[in-house]
Amino acid sequence: MKIWGKAGYGVTGGALAILFLFPLLWSGYASLRTNSGFGLENYDRLFTSDNGIRLHHVVNSFTVSALTVGGTLVVATLGGYAFGRFRFPGRDALFLLTLAILMVPYATILIALYVLLGWLGLQDSLIGLSLVLIMFQLPFSLFMMRNSFEAVPRELEESAQVDGCNSFSTLLRIMLPAVRPGLITVGLFAFLASWNEFFAPLILLNSTDKFTTTLAVVNMRTASHGSIDYAALEAGVVFMAVPCLLLFAFMQRSYVRGFASGALKG
Repeated sequence: MKIWGKAGYGVTGGALAILFLFPLLWSGYASLRTNSGFGLENYDRLFTSDNGIRLHHVVNSFTVSALTVGGTLVVATLGGYAFGRFRFPGRDALFLLTLAILMVPYATILIALYVLLGWLGLQDSLIGLSLVLIMFQLPFSLFMMRNSFEAVPRELEESAQVDGCNSFSTLLRIMLPAVRPGLITVGLFAFLASWNEFFAPLILLNSTDKFTTTLAVVNMRTASHGSIDYAALEAGVVFMAVPCLLLFAFMQRSYVRGFASGALKG
């Protein structure tokens, strides 16, 4: 029975791996396929055509992702620490209200956010786009960080306070190293979401010099006579997937530890 159980787990895991990897493998195959066989012509067209990807598109995407990750980590860390380690009136109600944002389709509020950014003078800017993406990440990130802080034994915090540390010093010296896997998990999610985001940049960015890589790839879809250049699109998909795969591979251990150490407790 044990052998059959292990075999069943192996078959199920292998089937799920194939199911999830197939789209990526197919994109890689399609991006290398040409009329004459296999080659890098599609990638050459992706970077050299008039509507292809340029260096400033990549820089814009990394800028937005960096701002989103940094802002999300700062706000989620401070908010998660407050929700997880302090008692104040209305704490649970405020936290549930924050989580309720997850039930609101963000596409329904983008127009209102576009108007709000106009009032703030941040319309058609990478900073404004980053602020919107940070807001979308906060409910999940606060949930993760609150549970990460709650999983830390209170004895560590009490020992630091006995040694004369205030709340902020305790956060920097004791709590942050203890919740490092949770921080990496939140940062990884924020990067993946901002790097691959399409709809928010489409609505909030007007200037072509501020377009992100996702918008540049979509601009590649039209080939001659109005047909869709699927091969160039697949090359763009693979190009955009590479940073995500490398980052996930590099952060995989900490990412898994972030879930296993109580980041999703409760």
